[in-house]
Amino acid sequence: MKRVFRLIVAAVMASGVAGCTSISYYAKSLEGHVQIMAARKNVGTLIKDPATPEALRAKLQSASAIRRYATEALALPDNSSYRSYVDIGREAVTWAVFAAPQFSLTPRTWCFPVFGCVPYRGYFDRKEAAENAIALQKEGFDVHVTGVTAYSTLGWSSDPLLSTMLGPDDTFLASLIFHELAHQRLYVKGDSAFNEAFAVAVETSGVRKWLRAGGNLAGLRRYEADRRRRADFLGLLATTREELQQVYQSTRTPEQKAAAKAATIETLRARYRLMRDRRWAGYRGYDGWFKAPINNAKLAATAVYGEQVPAFLRLFDLCSGDYPRFYAAVQKIADLPQPARAGALAAAKTCR
Repeated sequence: MKRVFRLIVAAVMASGVAGCTSISYYAKSLEGHVQIMAARKNVGTLIKDPATPEALRAKLQSASAIRRYATEALALPDNSSYRSYVDIGREAVTWAVFAAPQFSLTPRTWCFPVFGCVPYRGYFDRKEAAENAIALQKEGFDVHVTGVTAYSTLGWSSDPLLSTMLGPDDTFLASLIFHELAHQRLYVKGDSAFNEAFAVAVETSGVRKWLRAGGNLAGLRRYEADRRRRADFLGLLATTREELQQVYQSTRTPEQKAAAKAATIETLRARYRLMRDRRWAGYRGYDGWFKAPINNAKLAATAVYGEQVPAFLRLFDLCSGDYPRFYAAVQKIADLPQPARAGALAAAKTCR
């Protein structure tokens, strides 16, 4: 395994990565991934093993069925990903660090071989993520650090199921498997907003189809209620981003901008409480998000995963829910230059 790791590091260094810090970061990232890969156990073997705890066996049986469904019903890649399992023994597999300037909602990006430029930097070690966040704060950036339950190597390796993916119910597990396999199905280098919105659209339509196929109408109702609340949440944040954009583009002094920024964020919290208590009838699932610090980095991170999802779902409907046709239509848009993609997606009137 050490020999394989050295070969991977050599390949990364040969790709043009410069600087000791960059090499150290890549080395640690690759080491974290290799350690996970080395701990994989075949799902089928674990299911048959009498020593496997019953609760875990049930989860793995569900995961196996969901994995088959992803290929058979959603036309997602039929490969060895999510057919093995690793208990990573922690609450998150990686921690993502997002950063944005004090008076801008444009996130800082980091560029990597193969994956292109992305608006975050991931760490397998929580302490290292925190140290990077502190360094960025000292540079004057707003910073947001969040735990990640799953990640994709885009098919470069056989991504395993992780203990962090076995959440509160099978719907959570299905959403993660569909989402991560969608990244393997289509990925545009350097366009995170497009990639994540596409994966969320596949995840959303896939979970709906999967719940209907299983006759889980109660689960479908819960899922649709969750999606409506998610849409409300994203709408609330979109309004706040627009208001902050006006503040940042104004001729106010830095002190005045900072005060207006703080006031706008407090208004966001007040709007959330009103929506929670009235429209959501007291549902408190987003309380943690609003109680924690809110800044440009956190608002920008949320936008990456949400802004283009409705347009992708509309295109999916234009394709009559036919996944191969939908993927082909998305690929045509993906082949356009990046500045034209979002507009072409929003303007699509047919499945072409």
